[in-house]
Amino acid sequence: MVDVKGLKKVYKLSKKQMAKDNRKTNKLVAANDIDFEAKDGEIFGLLGPNGAGKTTILRCISTLIKPTEGSVKVAQYDVVNDSFEVRKRIAFLTNELKLDENFTPKYTMEYFGKLYGMSKEDINKRREELFAYFGVDSYQDMKIAELSQGMKQKLSIVVSLVHNPEVIIFDEPTNGLDVITAKAVTDYLEKLRQLGKTIIISTHIMSVAERLCDRIAIILNGEICINGTLKEIKESTNTGNLEDAFFKLYQDKVGAII
Repeated sequence: MVDVKGLKKVYKLSKKQMAKDNRKTNKLVAANDIDFEAKDGEIFGLLGPNGAGKTTILRCISTLIKPTEGSVKVAQYDVVNDSFEVRKRIAFLTNELKLDENFTPKYTMEYFGKLYGMSKEDINKRREELFAYFGVDSYQDMKIAELSQGMKQKLSIVVSLVHNPEVIIFDEPTNGLDVITAKAVTDYLEKLRQLGKTIIISTHIMSVAERLCDRIAIILNGEICINGTLKEIKESTNTGNLEDAFFKLYQDKVGAII
């Protein structure tokens, strides 16, 4: 389980950044008073436009950045005080993940498996399972530089899951993927949910949130506007679908849609 309470992240901007964004203050509140729980055996979604604060929240959960205020616990471990224990239990996939293109997929799995302290037998077993599911097995001895973009993306997913983590955190899991790869990813996330994993995804795509998420938090300007099941969100906003609910909340929070 992931437990987020009163999470706040404030960035200090340089003069150059202030001038670029026409800001009068050197402080940017990227996430403000964020509260939610993601439970075992469910997919929890953070839905919002680009720049809403989704990635900042995920990075705090993943120990990549420290919260300015509040607390975050992953499997009862604090992300600041017990960051090493947290990292052993999570997978964090972002489109910023870069793999060494001189490595082969097979060697890359061995490399990351060893980083997690896995035995050679466990690495091989995990590689065979994940490579077969995502169709990487036929390419495992090629250099990553020779792979298609879709295959590289599949490999990134496979590598992030090598240690069979308890908590899976995916930032925009289908963004930029072709239809076939996106389907493989969403299907596998559903499979992980059935295995009792805790899954958190961020997305700005309504159809992904509607299909995958058991509960959704809509985030605008670094704040959660609403948090609940799809049914609860539609009832609360008196709308018939997630898209209408989102834009109603957006208009109320941000103003007119241009």
